Amino acid sequence: MALKLAHMLATSGLQPAPIAPRRAWPELIRQGAPAAAGAETDDADSLLPQAARRTRIWEFDASLHCSIIGTCLTNAELRRVLDKLRIAPAGAASDHELHGLGVRLAGRRENGAKILQKALDRRHQAAIDRYAKAKNAAGLLAMWEDSLKQGDVPGAYWAVLTHPAATAEVVKRAFGDVHMLSHLVGAANRADIRRLRLLEQENAALAAKIERQQRQLHDGFAARDLAIRRLHDLLARQAGERAERRDAGETPAARAALDALVADLERRLAREVARREHGDARVAALSAALREKERALAAVERDGAAARQELELVERQLAALARPEGEAFGEPLDLSGLTVLYVGGRAHQVPQLKGLIEGAGARFLHHDGGVEHSAGLLPGLVGRADHALFPIDCISHDAAATVKRLCRATGKSYHPLRTASLACLLAALGRMSACPARVAAE
Repeated sequence: MALKLAHMLATSGLQPAPIAPRRAWPELIRQGAPAAAGAETDDADSLLPQAARRTRIWEFDASLHCSIIGTCLTNAELRRVLDKLRIAPAGAASDHELHGLGVRLAGRRENGAKILQKALDRRHQAAIDRYAKAKNAAGLLAMWEDSLKQGDVPGAYWAVLTHPAATAEVVKRAFGDVHMLSHLVGAANRADIRRLRLLEQENAALAAKIERQQRQLHDGFAARDLAIRRLHDLLARQAGERAERRDAGETPAARAALDALVADLERRLAREVARREHGDARVAALSAALREKERALAAVERDGAAARQELELVERQLAALARPEGEAFGEPLDLSGLTVLYVGGRAHQVPQLKGLIEGAGARFLHHDGGVEHSAGLLPGLVGRADHALFPIDCISHDAAATVKRLCRATGKSYHPLRTASLACLLAALGRMSACPARVAAE
């Protein structure tokens, strides 16, 4: 893989930068401009750029380029940068190779790093303007903590690293938080994983119980039919014997005994018929219960499949934040140009929902479903949105019906979410990213 990346850089007119030796944290943060020819200095501060301006990407040590490119730029944006530089292999490069090219270009001021700098500044201009209010390292750390709580990581990470007041400790802290974020989110999803395993166990137990009941019903029906056939055969034989005795001139006592036997057989037949009717009623009840259990089983299987899909997507997205340098990763979420309306949900989750949706490049709109926001605002919000999402476990029936009706009337896409969790939202965004024009059916 390394040989292939080197070949791609060589054919595009770029040469690999020499690998910097491992240094202590303060020296890994910024490389600084090279000293003038013949100048000699032992001052460590000369390695840092002037504090009056933001740090450029080529001034960072190469050890930070991987986290910057992987966290702050999507693959689509990176590919556009490489296309602008007319690097021929970029169009056919895999995500892994694309990432490697971006990391190598980040250290070359005159061979692509300036365009990378402009792309990062343009994408995260809002975060840069917001962080410009910080005047010292303590203010930067406070704003960084607030961004972590809101889930606004990519823009905040770039703004913190390049801020004029950023120190080695600030950059080290931000780098460590980005690395550990995947572990924290993974711990939060353990409850969903346990619930999925419990659902699978209940599903298996329910299937085994249904199979046992079906075998019992089959055996009971077979025994009942056999008993009925035997009774019919016995009645037929008795009727034949009675006719033969009548023809042979049987005595009144014999006829009375035969009539008593026939009456007894008829009583037994009536009992069997009643038992059969009772069995039929029980079969009908068991069949209805079986159909209900089958519907419940299908619902459990759908929930299990949805939970597995959501967890897989969450794991793939989290891997983008914790993967080591050079590791491949799947397609990221890219909803650039879209507006997403989220109706309902829990109030304390709104900042996280906003960060997740805007992190995918989309514009975020929110309506609480009528708790505090007026229901009369929904038509205008639906008209501005490209997609409408609402969790079915955290929204009123009236609000859900209104969203569906407005989306059908305006031809907009709506997506009912299984729960109000971030995993369900992430799965819906993944489907929207794969098929942005698809309209959800009710």
